[in-house]
Parts: sequence; structure tokens; C-alpha cells
Amino acid sequence: MSTTSEVAPEPVRKRSLYRGDPGMWSWVLHRITGVSIFFFLFVHVLDTAMIRVDPNKYSEIIETYKNPIIGLMEIGLVACVFFHAFNGVRIILIDFWSKGPKYQRPMLWTILGVFVIAFGAMAVRLLMIMIDHL
Repeated sequence: MSTTSEVAPEPVRKRSLYRGDPGMWSWVLHRITGVSIFFFLFVHVLDTAMIRVDPNKYSEIIETYKNPIIGLMEIGLVACVFFHAFNGVRIILIDFWSKGPKYQRPMLWTILGVFVIAFGAMAVRLLMIMIDHL
């Protein structure tokens, strides 16, 4: 009795939906910048609320913000706000403009160019202010 055993076919490997497309990275960065801005606003509300609790403690907190590391974090915050704002306009255009989906990729490269120019100018200005205060 010889039986032939059939060999099971190779399983079909499903690729991930996310393949590193620039639109996917834009989506990821939009979420990261949004969360970063949220946490900044949370900390800002808390430290500002300290003025009603203890004005001396508020002054101490504000003094801790006057160091170069916090200055670099402020530059990072500006980057987050600029990218989030410019990309948000792109998302609005994609959603509400009839030709938005067709032009979403060129709009992405456009907002990245505008972001680099605007952030570059602001970063230079903030670095100059930070260096003056050292």
C-alpha cells in the first residue's frame, strides 16, 4: 500500500499595509507631534497654575526653564508645532478639496519645504536668543 502524501503549499506571506511610504511617515509624525504638543500644554497649565498656589515656587520653576537644555526643547516644540500645523492644513485639503487625494503627495513635499524654511528661520532666531542669554 503506497500512499502519496501531498505537500502543503507554501503559506502566502502577507505584507504589512505600511511599507514606508512618505504618507505613512507623515501620519506617524502628525500623531507624535500632536502628543508632544499636548504634553507641553499640560505641563504649561500645571506650572502656570503654581502661581496661585505658591508664587515663590512658581518663580523657582520658571528659573529652571532658563537653561540651554530647555532652550533646545523649545526649539523642538517649535518644530512640532510647525509640522503639525502645516500637515494639518494638508490633511484638511485632502479631506475637503475634491482634488485633494490626487495631489496629496505633492502637497506633502510642499509642506515639508515650507516647514524646513519656516523652522530653519525660527531655529536660527531662537538659537541667537539662547546664545545671548548664556
